[in-house]
Amino acid sequence: MTRKAFIHVQHLLGTGHVVRAAAIGKALASSGVEVTLASGNKIPPTLDTGPLRIVELPACKSPDAAFKRLVTLDDEDIDNEWKTSRVKASIQAFKEEEFDLLLTETYPFGRRQLDFELSPLLNAAKARPNPPIVATSIRDILVRKKELWKEEWMADQALNHYHRVLVHSDPDFIQLSDSFPFADRIEHLIRYTGYVEGHARRAADGSDGNDEVIVSCGGGAVAASLLTAALDARPLSRRAGDTRWRVLVGHDVPEDSFHAYQKRASTGVSVERARRDFPDLLKRARLSISQAGYNTVLDVLTAGVAAVFAPFAQKNETEQTQRAEALARHGRAIVTPEMGLTPERLAAAADDALALPRSHHAVLLGGAAKSAEILLNDLKERAA
Repeated sequence: MTRKAFIHVQHLLGTGHVVRAAAIGKALASSGVEVTLASGNKIPPTLDTGPLRIVELPACKSPDAAFKRLVTLDDEDIDNEWKTSRVKASIQAFKEEEFDLLLTETYPFGRRQLDFELSPLLNAAKARPNPPIVATSIRDILVRKKELWKEEWMADQALNHYHRVLVHSDPDFIQLSDSFPFADRIEHLIRYTGYVEGHARRAADGSDGNDEVIVSCGGGAVAASLLTAALDARPLSRRAGDTRWRVLVGHDVPEDSFHAYQKRASTGVSVERARRDFPDLLKRARLSISQAGYNTVLDVLTAGVAAVFAPFAQKNETEQTQRAEALARHGRAIVTPEMGLTPERLAAAADDALALPRSHHAVLLGGAAKSAEILLNDLKERAA
């Protein structure tokens, strides 16, 4: 009998959450599981969802880096009518099959704004005659909350509703307790999977990226300072001023802004949209310059390329800074703060990164396949 899995994912600003969810879904599918991926935002065009059945829920996003409110893709505030339609769509999609597994990406360790939707979904799962195994998928570092009760609530939700907590990190590198004070309460639920690679499509044969500086920004919604500095940094670099700088602009950047970046590009700098073959460009590159989002860092580590990270750190965001600084401690990258970033400082960071000895620190990868293995073993143990 074919097993079936339902994955719920909501990305609000960047694309990392849906990339990880799709990677886990495809790993489950490769083991014979029929996977439904319910997405609460538009899936980025660079993402290959392969064999997954996609359910497009009424879409929302965060209008800014504060993450204090949700809006539709037309930038209208969501209201109770919208919330009702969202809950209805999620429950309806979940009721279409007898799912053996329910996986929520991030929640309850984030996405508390979606509790109006996800608590009913969890209750619907629990009410079934044969309830599914319920798991959550979380990245290496959680964003700390100012109010401790919110983090305690996360642990309570996990204990009340979840059978498994998949942490996508290398425990020798970063552990959940580094960013979550109640990790000990849910220790029996936690399994470390290693980092989840996105498995982007292979590039066609070619030399794009060869010995270049690749500047990237994920979706690009919060990358203006990095992109602006990168456009003027090339002639200021001693170690990278002799090669092409290829600036990849994410698809969340509006067309008018994208064209403005293209017009500003100086000699030796090209500006284009983000590409599916980004991991392959990095493998050929001399240097990567980027923020420190989960997926970008993984692509950099996999490629083994020298790296500069300018971590996104607006509105009390700490996740990317923690990740970048962990890499710097292992001699794997140079970190330059996003605040007040200038072409001069970025060029100096590029020179420092290219002067670093190549690190032999191996980070545990293969997190998607390991996640699938853990979940399938949980299903087997339940059936035994």
